Amino acid sequence: MPASACILLVSGIRANVFSVIMPGRAGWWCDAALTLVWVVGITAAFSILDHMDGLCAGVAATASLFFAIFALHGGQWLVGTMAAAVMGAAIGFLRWNFSPAKIFMGDGGAMFLGFLMATLALKLRPEGQPPATWLVPLLILGVPIFDTTLVSISRSRRGLLPFTTPGKDHTAHRLSNLGLQQRGAVLLLYGLGMIFGFAALALSRLGSWPALGFAGAIAVAGLAAVAWLERAPYERQSAH
Repeated sequence: MPASACILLVSGIRANVFSVIMPGRAGWWCDAALTLVWVVGITAAFSILDHMDGLCAGVAATASLFFAIFALHGGQWLVGTMAAAVMGAAIGFLRWNFSPAKIFMGDGGAMFLGFLMATLALKLRPEGQPPATWLVPLLILGVPIFDTTLVSISRSRRGLLPFTTPGKDHTAHRLSNLGLQQRGAVLLLYGLGMIFGFAALALSRLGSWPALGFAGAIAVAGLAAVAWLERAPYERQSAH
């Protein structure tokens, strides 16, 4: 994963956050480090998101839809076309991957989708002013980020390594155990992805301080949801 991030950097694809604040080499190196963390993190997030039939492909399709909307609205036709192609591929795969699944993508497919999502986020240039434009990709990819946050906090509290300890303690597993069952949990996360996408659209139209306040409220709500789901039933792993 770090190698793929380095390929993006060599190609000129990177985050553009610190360069706005501090132009020059310092800003470039900070953005390069952020790009590395972002690509590795999102790729890993989609890798561990592939734990239930139809979940990873459906979340990727939803995120790609909003990437396409933002890109086409901003005149980024190539980025929008790529996002639309990823969405079509994910939906086509979902035809056979939704529960009960007949085919599976495995780590190779899930990590490739995660890499594509991370790349689309780096290429996206939403209209508006920072920090709203920086927060848009975070909201579009809110579902995998939320699930990774929940798993990381939960497993770390139990003395487990978040990304190397498999288990049925993800968001979808907990929702399923609350009575939604597998299909209901997956469909609810699809809906949550749509909500995050529309929230990104609303955020892009706000000024700097309202955008920060809006994003802060979503972050607080997300942490409250993590605390609530931590009390939901799930299959506990033993530390080795």
